[in-house]
Amino acid sequence: MSNRLARRVNLMPPGTVMTTRNEAVNIETPPEVPAEVSRPIERGLPTIGVRREVRVAGIRIAGRRRRPSGERAPLDRELRTTGRFWLLAGVALIGVWVSLFAFPATTSWWTRHDLSVLRRFVDIRTDTLTSIADAVAVLGSSWFLRILRIGTLLALIFIRRWRHFFAVILAILFVQWTVDILQEVVGRPRPLVPLIGSWEGASHPSGPVARFGVTVATMAYALVPTGRWRRRALGIAGGLVALLILAQLYLGVDHPSDAIVSAVFAIAVTVVLFRWFAPESAFPVHWKPGVTAHLDVTGARGEAIREAVGEQLGMDVLEIKPFGLEGSGGSTPLRMKVKGDPDTFVFAKLYSQTHLRSDRWYKVGRTILYGSLEDEVRFTSVRRLVEYEDYIQRLMRDAGVRSAEPFGIVEIAPEREYLMVSEFLEGSEELTHAEIDDDVIDDALEVIRCMWDAGLAHRDVKPANVMLNDGRIVLIDVAFGSVRPTPWRQAVDLANMMVILGLRVGAPRVYERALLQFAPEDIGEAFAATRSVTLPSQSRSSLAIIKKEQGVDLVEEFRKLAPATEPISIQRWSPRRQRLTAGAALVIIFVVGQVITEFTGGGFL
Repeated sequence: MSNRLARRVNLMPPGTVMTTRNEAVNIETPPEVPAEVSRPIERGLPTIGVRREVRVAGIRIAGRRRRPSGERAPLDRELRTTGRFWLLAGVALIGVWVSLFAFPATTSWWTRHDLSVLRRFVDIRTDTLTSIADAVAVLGSSWFLRILRIGTLLALIFIRRWRHFFAVILAILFVQWTVDILQEVVGRPRPLVPLIGSWEGASHPSGPVARFGVTVATMAYALVPTGRWRRRALGIAGGLVALLILAQLYLGVDHPSDAIVSAVFAIAVTVVLFRWFAPESAFPVHWKPGVTAHLDVTGARGEAIREAVGEQLGMDVLEIKPFGLEGSGGSTPLRMKVKGDPDTFVFAKLYSQTHLRSDRWYKVGRTILYGSLEDEVRFTSVRRLVEYEDYIQRLMRDAGVRSAEPFGIVEIAPEREYLMVSEFLEGSEELTHAEIDDDVIDDALEVIRCMWDAGLAHRDVKPANVMLNDGRIVLIDVAFGSVRPTPWRQAVDLANMMVILGLRVGAPRVYERALLQFAPEDIGEAFAATRSVTLPSQSRSSLAIIKKEQGVDLVEEFRKLAPATEPISIQRWSPRRQRLTAGAALVIIFVVGQVITEFTGGGFL
């Protein structure tokens, strides 16, 4: 009896008669199941029900554990204590505003107490204190805030922290627009005490305090790493905001409620926006230029990955390390050591909403710059993204395209973070670093031929995705793969593979081997469709180096060898491209207008 049949029989009650094509089995007692199937792995994870050992690609895996309904996911993305505090503080401000201006009785109560505090400041005025207050009030001046904001944005551009760059702009704009609207709607007059400081507009909210508060808070969150240094930075920022409030009260230009409400509002907006738009777990701050936005897999996320992989795939994770980050921009690739006899490495790709948003903006940018090259439909969720990659990977393997064997998808945070786990190709190396002979060239071109015959396309054929393992070509990272692609895309896949091979052995040799599997017209079409945009950045960099060092234009050499073919246009002005281009133009006009306004004495900076 086969192991599969034995497992099915073992779950049936005694006395059941089971009929197969070749035999009838009367089950009086459960048949003996081989030890290698029923013996559980000794693991530290809790078990629910019967967990049997299985083998996938030579790796022992204990049975999966289903997370009970209502149990929290391994990694819950929350605002945490400080985030919830400032969110509640922001909500509480609504009640303060209502009590300040909606009812005459409460409005009078606030005004009486505000004036009582201000009169005490008036009583202690001296020339020395006035000079100090005037100096402190500079913190809220337009020219000083302009220096801080421009410096912050330039620093973020230098270290290429674009998410923090836009978070700073969003926080400043939101606070500025809210202050302007409320001053116009509320129209609270200045305090009824002698004013000795400069002011403009209505009193509530306090413009200088709100603008300075959001500026220093965004500087702390965007430029200072989390931990001790950020706590110190936030403490200094809070102290400076408090000093500005005291100066405004001493000079008599703000009510206490105006200044305090403005400070709380500015800081609350900054904290909540950064926790939502640029969370530290996804966008950690480093004092190093060029650090990418790959997710941090230490701390809470690392523990969540270990727990989730153990429960959902039955693997005990001993070690998690980033792997091949330089060749991946759409995910966080990892190498994980799992417990076994001996311990084994597996490969994993971590996807989050960060990568989903990057994929969306990448496709929008391609549509604006180059037109609708093909179907560039965005994914609606992280779950859909990983489900699609898992599907296309299994489909390619079924079609005969060699790739790493998938183990499954692991949910880290529902709808937010997922991990794809697959076989780790031990001993593999990029094709551009390996020894290449005619068999390797034929094998690489056969992969493209196989995808053509199956109606598939990889769409990201670059050196980092073409590996040589035990003398055979393995194609990895199929996230951009497509089913029934356009003929243009299939031709581009062929050209990109020939370019990778040509970087090592030259165009004539690759072209000669390609004629064994492709017609000359196919090769001519492939290079007629090739442009800079169709070549992955890794290939473009290698081509530029060869052209600079050897004076060889590899793409042109292929075009000379192949039959002459008219260049294939890739510019397509679809209605969607027109709408996106118009929207981008409006944004550029707005930004340029703000810059011009800035240097003429106004603007949000």
